[in-house]
Amino acid sequence: MKSDEEKLRGHHGIYMLVKRFLDIVFSVLFLVLFAIPMLGISIVILITEGGPILFKQERVGYDGEKFIIYKFRSMLPNAPEKSNREFADADNYITKLGSFLRKSSLDEMPQIFNVLKGEMSFIGPRPLAETDEMVLKLRNESGATLVRPGISGWAQVNGRNTISDENKAALDSYYVANISLLFDIKILLLTISNVIKQTGINAQ
Repeated sequence: MKSDEEKLRGHHGIYMLVKRFLDIVFSVLFLVLFAIPMLGISIVILITEGGPILFKQERVGYDGEKFIIYKFRSMLPNAPEKSNREFADADNYITKLGSFLRKSSLDEMPQIFNVLKGEMSFIGPRPLAETDEMVLKLRNESGATLVRPGISGWAQVNGRNTISDENKAALDSYYVANISLLFDIKILLLTISNVIKQTGINAQ
């Protein structure tokens, strides 16, 4: 009897290879195109805030493997590490530049390196911290951990942190079950729309 992973790879195998190829091509392209803006943001953070330029945190990725996610630092160095739901006074720790980076989603740009390294994809279930136990448990049960996590995903364009853990896991599971190039393009277009409208920001 085939495992869930074997079924997923068998059903979506060709597209998963194409998806990884596209991730490599576009991550290289974006790193070239955005090299100067990323350097500029890095310099501004260093000059105005001091301390580390990047925020690094361990996340749970493909098949439960852990990796370090990268973001431009948008909070003060002394900010406690908590999930957004637990961080009731997060606004007290967000820097002036960080507020802009979050609203524009530019803080996510360093994750292009995660994509290039094969730890993430541009589109997929959002990588979670180990403290998000309920969503991780539901993802494992539904097979939603059998694809690389993404910078944006189906749950992110349908409410992000405003929806329940159960709904978030259900949306992630739906994505994995229906993964395709057209679905990824749809999510990408919805992501761009959300960024322009500044809806659903403050993702984990």
